This record gives sequence, C-alpha cells and structure tokens, in this order.
Amino acid sequence: MKKILLSVLFLLITLVSAFSQSGQNWRSKVAPDLLVLLDKGEKVDFIAVFREKADLRGVQNLKTKSEKSRFVFQRLEETANRAQLNATRILREQGLSANRLFLVNALAVSQADALATRQLAELQEVMWLGADPWVKFEGPVNTSAGAPAERGTIEWGVEKINAPAAWALGFTGQGVTIGGADTGYEWAHPAIKSHYRGWTGDSLTTSHEYNWHDAIHEINPLSGDSIINPGNNPCGLDAAAPCDDNNHGTHTMGTMAGDDGQGNQIGVAPGANWVGCRNMERGWGKPSSYLECFGWFLAPTDLNGENPNPDKSPHVINNSWYCASIEGCTDLTINELLRTAVINLKAAGVVVVVSNGNDGSNGTCATTSGPPGYFEESFSVGATLSNDTITGFSSRGPVIIDGSNRIKPNVCAPGAAVRSSVRGGGYAHFWGTSMAGPHVAGLVALMISANPDLAGNVDAIEDIIEQTAVFYADTMDCLPSLGTSRPNHAYGWGRIEAIGAVNAALAYSPVNAPEPASPEAGVFPNPTAGEVIFDLNNVSGKTTLEIFAADGKRVFSKTWTAQNHQLAPVSLKNEPQGVYFWQVRAENGVVSGRLVKE
Repeated sequence: MKKILLSVLFLLITLVSAFSQSGQNWRSKVAPDLLVLLDKGEKVDFIAVFREKADLRGVQNLKTKSEKSRFVFQRLEETANRAQLNATRILREQGLSANRLFLVNALAVSQADALATRQLAELQEVMWLGADPWVKFEGPVNTSAGAPAERGTIEWGVEKINAPAAWALGFTGQGVTIGGADTGYEWAHPAIKSHYRGWTGDSLTTSHEYNWHDAIHEINPLSGDSIINPGNNPCGLDAAAPCDDNNHGTHTMGTMAGDDGQGNQIGVAPGANWVGCRNMERGWGKPSSYLECFGWFLAPTDLNGENPNPDKSPHVINNSWYCASIEGCTDLTINELLRTAVINLKAAGVVVVVSNGNDGSNGTCATTSGPPGYFEESFSVGATLSNDTITGFSSRGPVIIDGSNRIKPNVCAPGAAVRSSVRGGGYAHFWGTSMAGPHVAGLVALMISANPDLAGNVDAIEDIIEQTAVFYADTMDCLPSLGTSRPNHAYGWGRIEAIGAVNAALAYSPVNAPEPASPEAGVFPNPTAGEVIFDLNNVSGKTTLEIFAADGKRVFSKTWTAQNHQLAPVSLKNEPQGVYFWQVRAENGVVSGRLVKE
C-alpha cells in the first residue's frame, strides 16, 4: 500500500510540475501587458506570430514585377496555410474571429480570453503573442487652409524637384499604379478622381474592386465613440468605396498624382493611376491594420476580401505614417513583423516609400524611431523647406532603437506648406514628412513611365533616386556621422531631383544590372550533440544569427559584419535536448530553419 501511495504521490508531483512548467512556458510567449489584462479576467486583442518564414529564395532570378509578385504571394500563402492550420482550428472551436495576415505569417485575434490565448501560445508553431493596440498618429505638424483654387501655378514642391522637366519629355507616370496607405481618400475630389484606377468616366460603371480596401473593421474605443458617429467618422467601418475621415490621405494622394485639369497642378505624377487602403481611423491605427493594408497591396482583393490578384499590385506604395513607440508601438517582435512586411513587398517588386517622422525638435539627433521609418529596407524621406534647408521637425538619425546607428533618412523632399487636396473638393497647406514622402512616390512613377524595365527592380530605383539627389551638408553632426558627409542624418543622400532621376532611368538596362544574391545557410551536424557550425554564403554587411528554443526563448545571438562566406560555430552543449529554430539576418536578406539537439 505504501508503494502505491508513493507512486500516486510521485505521479501527482510530476503532473503538477509538468503543469507548472507548461503554464510558465505559455506565459513566456505572451506579451507582459496582455498577461496583466488576462490575469484580471479581461479579453485581449493580439497578433499571433508564427515561427515559420516563407522561403523566397529564387525571386531574385525573376525579371518582371508580375513574376515576382506572383512568386512571393504563392510562397507566402503556402506558408501561412500550413503554419496556421492548428491555430485556425482552435479559434474556430472557441468561436473567435481572426484576421489572417498572410504577408508576415501572423493572425490578428480579437477578444480572446485566457483559455484561447493559452491554447494558441502552447502551440509549438506559435512564436509570440504580441499586443495589437490602437496607436495615435499625430499627422502633420501644422495645417492651414488654402485658396479654393490657385490656378496657373505648379505647386512649389513639384516645381522644386523639377518634375515639369520630366513631363516635358513625355513622362508623367503613365502606365504606373501608385498605392496609398493612409486615413482614406475622397476619391471624387476633382484633383484625383480621374486618376483613380477604378474610375471609368461613368459613375455607374466605376469599380472599387481591386482598387480600394478598408482595413478598419471595429470601433476605436480610444476615440471616444461607443457607436459609429457619422459626425465624427463619416466613413464608418468596412467602407465599400474610398472614403477619408481625416483629410490626411486625400492630401498625400494629391501630391502624388493630383491635377484637376483646371490649373491645380498639385501632383508629381499626374499621369499615374492610384489605388488606396485605409489603415487608420481618424488618425488612429493598429499594427494589424497597417499589416493588413501591406498585404492587400501585394495581392489586391475584391470588396469581400477574396480572390486576391498579385497582378494588380501597385508599383510603389506611399506610407505617410509611422507607429510611434511613445504611443504604443513598443513590442519589438511586432515591429519586426512590420519590417518583414516591407522586406516581402520589396521582394515582390514593390517600392515602399515611408515618411521619416516629425520628431526632429529643431535638430535633435537620433529621432528616427517609429516603424517603418527606421527600417533599413524602408525608403525613408525627410522634409525640406522651399530654400532646400531641412525643416526643424524632420526626424534625424542615427537609428538607435535597434542599435544599428544606421543613417536615416534615405533622401529628403519638399515638406513645408505643401498645398494639396482635402475633403470637400478643397485645398490646404500641410507641413510634415507626410508631405515629403508623396513627392518621392510620384518620382518613382515618373521613372517607371520613362523606362518600364525598371518596374519591379526596387534596388535599382532606390539607388538612382539616391545617386541623383542634390546633396546638402548639415550644419550639425549626428555622430557617428558628420553633417558634411554624404549621406548624412538630416538630408540622407540629398533632396530628390526628378529630371536627373528620369534621365538615369532612361539609361538603365536590366541586362547590365547585377543580380543580388540572397543569403544561404547550411547547418551541420544536424542533429547535433552540442556543437554546430553554420556555413553561411552570400551574407553581406551587418549580420545577425539567432537561435530560439521551441518555447520562443532566445538561447543564442551574435551580430557581426560579414562578407560573402562565413563559418559560424555555435555551442548548444548547455541547452537541453529538443527542437531549435534559427534565423540569419543579413543586409541582403533573411534565411531561417531548424535544428535538433539530441
């Protein structure tokens, strides 16, 4: 009897220990602020991040933008379908809704209780459950009403970058589609209506399918509304046609492609078409709404969010927003998802233009800190005055949030007293890097219309814009960079110059363009008894190797500057047996996989 009692006691202790360890493991994969709410018995919104990353190797060998977009979309879809199978089943059983973010292999889950959260966190394929907060975007630093029409004059920013000289050569952005992620768009505004890709010239046949998407599906509790108030938010939720509840989106689109044909020449690329996605509600967005729009731009859908078609993706996307850490974008894992979105869009041949931020505070260094502005892969834009000096509000590098000290912005463009379209058919002057970014997106359209072979060749487009920019030295240093260096932390490579970029685009030949090589990695021995060597090829620049245990805990991390081939020995002798996941991030791409310790 004593043996039986001891056996039962041992079993109970084992079960309690296993339960405790399991409980601890799942909690370690959940963001602390979510755990606080769950412990209070509240329901939470979160983004479930899955470990598996799509293998996009081979995309660099494809020539056209369509080929790249289809390839990337297919690989991402396959990965998300495979990785999210168990999580989707759990959510369905719990009666919960989730927004599938295929672009980054994640799920945005709403109103989950502790049980559902735990069940998802306990899945081996789930790496992290991060908060999905509403985040306030402050928008322009200043606004003022513009005259209803100031006709016969090209707007100063368009003139400053010499866009009319490109028009004179016959390049206005024709054949190019610009995408805008913003507060929405008043598509019927006279300056942008005829440039909307869905406009047919007949209101009865105009189609918003594949040309518009609304990523705002729920009321923002921080806005003060408990129900949709048309007086505050005229767009409501899931708008079936382009709508702007803030003016910001309509203004940015006007600078990209606006021209009413009556003298209001406000756009850099008036010959381009545009499509739009609403990722903010009156200036409030969520990481999931930002990611949803990014995904829609890779493969636009019908108005039901179905039948995605990557052939309809835009050539360039303007993102005049940033997710400020001071307002809630503090989860670095979720920030990394936004970075992955930019990486995958670039792989698909889409240029991602991003405003660098308005936190310069009259020259304060290291103020580029909000995603996606600080990412290496984003083409970030600072703001200049009409005399080509940097504005006091324009955020500067170096980037310190990720320890990179990288130089940002990439380039700068007019961003002060920019007159463009606003709701109600009117015009207004706005100040901000939000106004600078659209000038660059419009320039991309001019370049591609000049040389269609550039379509999908993101690195070539960005390099041309940087190399043809007009250089300006800064009056101050933001160490480790000097203000006199090129690029520097205020102007980047300089203020964009349209006619120089278009002429360089005309001279571009994809035959002579070098093919970038993606990182490759071999791991041996695998399985390993403790020591393992990573055989890395095609790695360049700052390179980071990280290894994670099955519960998501990082057990190894190393960062160094690599060149082409590298052997990286790693010891796991102090780690327990099991499955581990690794990821190598180099400046020219990402590669990941798994290994087993016996």
